[in-house]
Amino acid sequence: MMWSLLILAGLFEVAGVTGMSMINVRKSVLSWVVLIGGFSLSLLFLSIAMTAIPMGTAYAVWTGIGTVGSTMIGMLIYNEPRDAKRLAFIAIIIMSVVGLKVFA
Repeated sequence: MMWSLLILAGLFEVAGVTGMSMINVRKSVLSWVVLIGGFSLSLLFLSIAMTAIPMGTAYAVWTGIGTVGSTMIGMLIYNEPRDAKRLAFIAIIIMSVVGLKVFA
């Protein structure tokens, strides 16, 4: 259950970062709701997950999900670069997060 909340926290972090990008494109109420709501829910679920998952592991997984998710949104929606080196490093982050889940 706590790992599910941690994954959800990471996904809401991606929503918060997406809200920041939305604000940079066009300031609107929706952009602010996505930003504030995403980060608020992200921190709420992270704090709950950390009651059962060690802090270092939880934080590393949370930031890994946020980093990969935000990068993918940037590539798919905001036309950020998609070169092979960037994709390789994203794969390394994913393997690291999976490793923390399996071995932690």
